[in-house]
Amino acid sequence: MKGVRILLLVALASWNSVNADLEWWQTTSVYQIYPRSWKDSDGDGIGDLPGIESKLQHLVDSGIDTFWLSPIYESPMVDFGYDISNFTSIDPIFGTMDDFDNLVATAKSLGLKVIMDLVPNHSSDEHEWFVKSLAGTEPYSDYYVWHNGTELENGTITVPNNWISFFGGSAWTWSSARQAYYLHQYTEEQPDLNYRNEYVVQEMKDIIEFWLDRGIDGFRVDTIMTLVEDASFPDEPLSGTTDDSTDHDYLLHYYTEDQIETYEVVAEWRELLDDYAFKTDNVTRIMMMEAYSNLTMTLLYYDYGAHFPFNFRFIRSVDSSSTAQEVKELAIDAWLDNLPDNATADWVLGNHDNSRVASRYTPEQVDALNMINLLLPGVSVTYYGEEIGMEDESISWEDTVDPQACNQDEDSYESNSRDPARTPMQWDTTTSAGFSTNESTWLPVNSNYLTLNLAAQIDADVSHYKVFQDLTTLRKETVIQEGTVNVQLLSDNVICFSRELESSSEDAVFVLTNFANNTETVSLDVFENAPDSLVVYIASVNSTLTAGTAVSRSSVEVSAYAGLVLRTSTESSANVLISTATLTLCMAFLVSHQF
Repeated sequence: MKGVRILLLVALASWNSVNADLEWWQTTSVYQIYPRSWKDSDGDGIGDLPGIESKLQHLVDSGIDTFWLSPIYESPMVDFGYDISNFTSIDPIFGTMDDFDNLVATAKSLGLKVIMDLVPNHSSDEHEWFVKSLAGTEPYSDYYVWHNGTELENGTITVPNNWISFFGGSAWTWSSARQAYYLHQYTEEQPDLNYRNEYVVQEMKDIIEFWLDRGIDGFRVDTIMTLVEDASFPDEPLSGTTDDSTDHDYLLHYYTEDQIETYEVVAEWRELLDDYAFKTDNVTRIMMMEAYSNLTMTLLYYDYGAHFPFNFRFIRSVDSSSTAQEVKELAIDAWLDNLPDNATADWVLGNHDNSRVASRYTPEQVDALNMINLLLPGVSVTYYGEEIGMEDESISWEDTVDPQACNQDEDSYESNSRDPARTPMQWDTTTSAGFSTNESTWLPVNSNYLTLNLAAQIDADVSHYKVFQDLTTLRKETVIQEGTVNVQLLSDNVICFSRELESSSEDAVFVLTNFANNTETVSLDVFENAPDSLVVYIASVNSTLTAGTAVSRSSVEVSAYAGLVLRTSTESSANVLISTATLTLCMAFLVSHQF
């Protein structure tokens, strides 16, 4: 028994290996929770805060360090929480402020960091600020972007310019009460705030500090690229990509996105976050920026103080039709090679606005893509359900609730709907996949939940979830947290990257991913430090090679759409991988037997 105890303690020591020189956020694994869809505690068919609290152990078991909550603020729910009527209160759908405080306290007790969604671009039209702005009450009259409109030759007043909403149609709505147009880059119920107004700037700083005081660890900042617009309101040029004049892609958004004033606001927020940490506990609070901008303008957020902007290269630059070379050059190299000095990279495979990985690529590629996401240097971001390979669900026109889709007609709604990727989390085979006791949920549960669910994958010998656990366990080792990265194309279809410590090549990790629907045999000879003999450490569920299999450097067989993690075949690195779940059981065993 003493020998077992020593083995377990060695395993735990290895698992807990971290780099003390790096701050917590630089190697963190972030998990996005879409609150409506993660866990319903009261049977109303909508997820809530007590439900989230009840399932936080899942994040610990999954090896997650940090979770990000999509909006839970008071809202009319026109855009499901992104239309906020009170930035400092919790919507009753999700619970109370006490529920939020309990959630944060439980998270802290489990060692989890909590990130809130900050939605600074706009509010709901039911917000007190907008109601007072509409009435011309000072100092609120200028809290939003108002314009008197353009007068035509016949005296008719029309929209100020040709700007188009993300949800289609003009970005301007006429207010008969105010006798002016207001700007809304999303739904007309989401008027844009005016960041040329110093009061608005201070209001948002106060909101940030309010939530910091409640114990959160940072913010994911929504649609930051649209924060400030060109004050001269010029027409935007045509893109030439579509003839539909109501489509957001009809224009090139030179004057509504990526304005330098936006970056200056970000710099002020960073100063606030740093000052807050200095005045309290010296623990960094972070900002993660959502910006669907070009590479140059996205990376510019680093220079203005963002801890990192989301790297959407695997969402926007490549897809299931991309070659391995395109994935390497467009999704990996383009980010790593252009990072500012000393910047921390991040990797994002999916979110609530995009089709799920298993549907956007293929179900067989889930493990290989998670290997890339979790083992490249920097921050990893995982959308809920991707740890088990959840798939999009087809949502009928009658069940569609996403405003982006509802603004279309029945013939075109599906290509605009984000609902298929927002369906309830599939926990088990009970009612509504264990998400709710109610058979009727806010979005239908995916019909495949009887076979694709967390409980089944926990029980299975091999599953996406167990691969995910093994990856997050490996992710905590020094070689992944501190190691260099070398990305190589081994064939037309296979990418490999190594993670190595500069002080030693003996414990190097090699990650191979096959982007073709056929088996490929490749050589690692391009890696000078690759040993002659390696062992499979982690393998995709669809791989013919399994963990523990010895392979030769000169000939590695990678199954169709599969991924492999290889390590040196010495006894120290070829030991059977102990997953996060196993380690949790080991710790409980040690405590219960008072070792």
